[in-house]
Amino acid sequence: MAGDAGTADRGDVQSGGAGKPVVMYCTAFCPYCRMADSLLAKKGVTDVQRIRVDREPALRQEMMDRTGRYTVPQIYIGDFHVGGYDDLSQLEREGKLESLLRAGTDEHGAE
Repeated sequence: MAGDAGTADRGDVQSGGAGKPVVMYCTAFCPYCRMADSLLAKKGVTDVQRIRVDREPALRQEMMDRTGRYTVPQIYIGDFHVGGYDDLSQLEREGKLESLLRAGTDEHGAE
């Protein structure tokens, strides 16, 4: 993943410029993970907690238990499970992503 040297590792949740903490289960060479990173960066998210499921099988199992899905990326904004890149980009197309990222919003992006 681009910029892995400066990414937050598991346990170091950072919110960046947008407000709510963003967590992404990912792998090193996942193109959808990179596209999610790019979209989040465009929205002002500078720090994402990346949980690299390719490094530890237990983390992939944790992801599957938590999300019910086995593909990456799996993205959380605060406590809200967004889903994968397609779900994230759909929120952006619908104009809901920015409000979901801002602090003080509920899990559906409403204030």
